[in-house]
Amino acid sequence: MKKSTVRVTIVFVVLIVIVVGFYTYLSGKSRAAADDVKMTQIQLVLSRDMQNDYPPTVKEVIKYYMDIQKCLYNEECTDEDVEQLGLRARELYDDELLENNEETMNLMQLRTEVASFRSDEKKIISVSVASSVNVDTFTEDGYEFARIQCSYTVLEKGRSNPTTTVYLLRRDDNRRWKIYGWDLAQNVKPQ
Repeated sequence: MKKSTVRVTIVFVVLIVIVVGFYTYLSGKSRAAADDVKMTQIQLVLSRDMQNDYPPTVKEVIKYYMDIQKCLYNEECTDEDVEQLGLRARELYDDELLENNEETMNLMQLRTEVASFRSDEKKIISVSVASSVNVDTFTEDGYEFARIQCSYTVLEKGRSNPTTTVYLLRRDDNRRWKIYGWDLAQNVKPQ
């Protein structure tokens, strides 16, 4: 009887070691697989929680807006990606800008622009947002406004084309800076 008890105990211990070893092997494998999963640039940009992590400064709003633009024009976007990125950009727009750019038409125009950008073999190769000390703030009609420059370079068929855009932002009732409009720097009169 003693021999059979020893055999059963040995078999039981061996089974436990096999089960624990197999579990350890599988959990290590799933952890390695999870480490291999990387978010695309589009997923990273869209993962921002706009309710709790809205860009706090004028510069940060434009930096995030340019991240969206780089995704739209440089990454391989599906129609769904273009729509999601376009809707995310609209979250940065001032109410007046939203009123003047109906959502459906705005997204349709965005799809056309992205397709045209790709067919012309263009790519945004650099973006530079002015430093926070170069933000021009002023008050008009009881609203707080800010103006900031953003320079970017587009590569088109081997040639680089630098462009500077001036963005105008207005602070909303929640004290968030929202994009009110923009124009090429050459069209904006210095204040």
